Amino acid sequence: MDFSNTSNLNSTVKSPTLFCYESLSGSCVRIARPLSVQVPMFTSMVLAILVTVIGNLLVITSIAHFKQLQTSVNQLLVSLAVCDLLLGVFVMPCSAVRSVQGCWYLGGFLCKLHTSTDIMLSTSSIFHLSFISIDRYFAVCRPLSYRLIITNNTVLIMITSSWLVPAIFAYGMIFPEINLKGREDFYETHVKCIGGCQVFFSPVAALVASSFSFYIPGMILICIYSKIYWVARAQARSIKDLSRQFKEADSGRRERRGANILAIVVGVFLICWSPFSLCLIIDPFIQYSIPPLLGDTLVWFGYLNSAFNPIVYAFFYTWFRRALKIIISGHIFHRGSCRFRLYSE
Repeated sequence: MDFSNTSNLNSTVKSPTLFCYESLSGSCVRIARPLSVQVPMFTSMVLAILVTVIGNLLVITSIAHFKQLQTSVNQLLVSLAVCDLLLGVFVMPCSAVRSVQGCWYLGGFLCKLHTSTDIMLSTSSIFHLSFISIDRYFAVCRPLSYRLIITNNTVLIMITSSWLVPAIFAYGMIFPEINLKGREDFYETHVKCIGGCQVFFSPVAALVASSFSFYIPGMILICIYSKIYWVARAQARSIKDLSRQFKEADSGRRERRGANILAIVVGVFLICWSPFSLCLIIDPFIQYSIPPLLGDTLVWFGYLNSAFNPIVYAFFYTWFRRALKIIISGHIFHRGSCRFRLYSE
């Protein structure tokens, strides 16, 4: 791919909003960012990738190793951590090169694979959070029926659905190019270019994708955690007259605290991905006039959610901090370490 031919750029550029352009000769020219911009960009992106990978590996190791942590909600958490880990290993590095260099070097097939995997993992994250909210709803609001409803089979169905449904949706939309339906001519004329890998949606596809991947699950999360919040407040008032020696009261407080922490995780997700989702749904209706630099920035702000989750666990979960100390100190390799007690039952 030759980037040296920059003559007649203004006359051959198809769209002023793209980083990569297709010239009349079939070669590709790009607008290069100065090195003073590329270095801090790449450094910050590498840091985000490292935090994402290392943090989620620690979460996976903690829950997989310690028997006490292998509860239903933590099984969903470890599946969510795997989702974030895959994003940090396979999606974010390619996105970093594209963001810094302004071009995609891996060809059309891998561009589709990267885009669909990105959509799948982002959608899978909010599906996991939705099922976690359902788990917390029964733990806090229906504690007597919790064990009957949230069984190992139920958790397995939740985890399988969190991976399978987003995968069918993402790959089924990108590879058959359903996301272009109704705007194929505009895409071919103004967007498609050699060396480009732009995420493009027609208006209908943008509405469907953003609703399925963000808005509908997001509304479900907000409604469920609002219900949990009001029930938890009522329970907190009702147990003030009970003796603190009752195990049921202690267990209830632990469940409510866990729900509050997971509500913070949900809030972080919604804050990180809301700006990009809003741009995604607006852009087709304003003739794709949102600058790609802004879109790129908002995508990376969304990616940061995968790095923030382990940090939230470290701040609010005592068991994660204790597990982290055991892992870092090397005591995890001691015989019987999997049975260490990380919190009182």
